[in-house]
Amino acid sequence: MGKTIMMLASLGNRAMPANDMPPDVLEDAAAAFEPLRPRLTRLAYRMLGSVADAEDVAQEAFLRWVMTDRAGVRDAAGFLLRVVTRLCLDQLKSARHVRETYIGPWLPDPVVQAPDDLGEDAADALTLPLMLALERLSPPERAAFLLHDVFGLPFAEVAPAIGREVATCRQLASRARVHIQAARPRFPVAREEGMRLAAAFFTASREGDLARLRTLLAEDVAAYADGGGRVRATLEPVLGIDAAMTLLAGLARLFTRTPSRLLRYALISGLPGFVTVEQGGTLQTTALDIQDGRIRAVYVTRNPDKLRHLATSP
Repeated sequence: MGKTIMMLASLGNRAMPANDMPPDVLEDAAAAFEPLRPRLTRLAYRMLGSVADAEDVAQEAFLRWVMTDRAGVRDAAGFLLRVVTRLCLDQLKSARHVRETYIGPWLPDPVVQAPDDLGEDAADALTLPLMLALERLSPPERAAFLLHDVFGLPFAEVAPAIGREVATCRQLASRARVHIQAARPRFPVAREEGMRLAAAFFTASREGDLARLRTLLAEDVAAYADGGGRVRATLEPVLGIDAAMTLLAGLARLFTRTPSRLLRYALISGLPGFVTVEQGGTLQTTALDIQDGRIRAVYVTRNPDKLRHLATSP
């Protein structure tokens, strides 16, 4: 009960009416909401690409749940998924300018899992490339696809969540599927093989073994680094193996002077990779998109604002 009151109090003055409610009412609301919180947070993260924003949206949804006449809600999960969707759509309107003026490549906040952690249900598991594909969709397309294809809501329930007709929602989801399908790997790499290649990439890149590195990369490899203007990072994607090798050769000289500190190998937003501490104490995640046995893309997140939720201990 104390945890619930603290969560409400953290929302500021808007939560005061809820704080005046009898304890058993708050406990009843929390009992129904808390088992759904991880799923609601995942939906918000997929809509927004930010861990902190997703947690804030889930908490706002809880406040609205407390203030709702819950006796008239037949399906709490469906109701709350719709609430979270509407909150995310509102937030995306204000986030549009931020994305347009973002310095360098934008990547979603990394979600780090142990290599043997099965994590969330496969039904709503999305890898980093799929998250980027979602980012290229319009907010209504993203919402229609996530609610129907990922979280299983019928279009009759999707429609009021995004303020569109049922037929329109079907079209939005259909268009989204085309983009998402193009981003799905034809032959996903086995987890063990992915982690082996991640270890090989880390070792070769830090030791400056350029010959070994070249054998690991696909000819059309692309590298993206998200520093957000906060820390040093490439401002444009590095495309093609020759450009990537030039970049890696330069980084190898840096690693010789200031070695990386490996914290752990992990799944980074569903991709094999690793977490390190780099020059100047900069926390960094590196995720590798592996297809047909070669690394097709390297995603490096260095923006400290996107890494606050990660522990720095191995």
